[in-house]
Amino acid sequence: MLDPVIASRLQFALTTIVHIIFPVMSMGLAPFLVYFTWKEIRSRKPIYEQLRRFWTKIFAVSFVVGTVTGIVLEFEFGTNFAAFSTVAGELFGGPLALEGMMAFMLEATFLGVFVFGRERVGDKLYMVSAVAVGLGTWLSAVWILIANSWMQTPRGFELVEKGGREIVTLTDPMAAYLNPRFPFMFVHMQNAAVLSVALFMAGLGAYYVFRHHVWGYPIENVGFWETTLKIALVALVITAPLQAVHGDLYARHVYETQPQKFAAMEAVWETDSYVPEYIVAFPTSLADLTDPKAKEIFGIGIPGGASWLASGGDPQATIVGLNEYGEAPPVAVVFWSFRIMVALGFWFILLGFWGVYRWWRGELYEDDLLHKSLMLSSLLGIVAVELGWVVTEVGRQPWVIQDVLKTSDGVSPGLTGAEATLTLAGFALVYLGLLTLYTYVVVRIVRAGPPTGDDLRVVEREEATPAGVTVDD
Repeated sequence: MLDPVIASRLQFALTTIVHIIFPVMSMGLAPFLVYFTWKEIRSRKPIYEQLRRFWTKIFAVSFVVGTVTGIVLEFEFGTNFAAFSTVAGELFGGPLALEGMMAFMLEATFLGVFVFGRERVGDKLYMVSAVAVGLGTWLSAVWILIANSWMQTPRGFELVEKGGREIVTLTDPMAAYLNPRFPFMFVHMQNAAVLSVALFMAGLGAYYVFRHHVWGYPIENVGFWETTLKIALVALVITAPLQAVHGDLYARHVYETQPQKFAAMEAVWETDSYVPEYIVAFPTSLADLTDPKAKEIFGIGIPGGASWLASGGDPQATIVGLNEYGEAPPVAVVFWSFRIMVALGFWFILLGFWGVYRWWRGELYEDDLLHKSLMLSSLLGIVAVELGWVVTEVGRQPWVIQDVLKTSDGVSPGLTGAEATLTLAGFALVYLGLLTLYTYVVVRIVRAGPPTGDDLRVVEREEATPAGVTVDD
């Protein structure tokens, strides 16, 4: 049986890794759906109704599965991390409660109108429902990220002894909820969600465009997929560079507020200056893979790049090594996750500009190499999000609340290794099943394609018909 601390951490990591896929899809789709709805109402073009209806199906499925898997995470704070909940419940519980009462209720209320009410409400109310659903989706992220960012940079509290142990007491809600980490996490996460969905849309669009224009396979709705590909490329060429620019600012903030995590990201063990930034790194032995040290691995690095990144422009800046701290996080996990995430980020930038350039040249539909690259990259945005969260959460160890409470002290005191291991196995089976079911449903939606013909609302014909005269007349 596993140690209850290890098993609880693995269980929470597993459930989070699976759960985050669904919020990424719903948060990333939200601005697209608002845009499609606005264009449908304003232009009355069937293509935007097709886009809105098709992607709403995937949004709705993502919302439902995300709700189911997300509720379980909150229960785990009580079942596996009761000590953490006892210590931080006064501050941590507030944002989670507000997420349910404010964001979830707003989204759930208007989702019914948005999914089922197009034929029953007017354009203005339907547009309001689209905005409300998107706003609710993003408000959920606000409160969840407020809670998580406070764990990274805790502010606005004091420790008060109650019942023989120190408890977090909220003293300044504004300082706690608007802590220094929150704006960085929110912008980075939301932009990553839109970027991930743009890649997913581009991959699907490229697949059908490739089959039609390169293979010559007849696709009935190829215009739908061509438009999908173009819209996705516009979003990609905006969000991918923004993610890189903001990531640079984010990394500097991590250095200032969590220098131990930054040292793990760069695998710096000894305090040093002029530390290189390895854009490409390869282990020279198995030991380097499991225990990387920045100056011992083989790689293509920018001399002084890590120091420059940490300081905001000084390649001679000093980075405090991990040996200066009492305990270090799992450096290999953080170091390699950060490298792969950054490499993917640059690949996304290349994809975006490559696609837009081919579009500008009038060769978007004929570039089979671009199509294949987009298809292979369709899920890499979600992979990058997962890696980013690995860096964020694993890099904070051994702390669950930075410099306040260690993860080992936050686990439920009465939890046994057998109980934790059994629930870990059970959750692995259930979440794998949910992910499989979700994948199956999305594939079915994609294969069915967009609504066509009689399934579409004949908006243009209805508006052109004089009052009192039916279309049949």
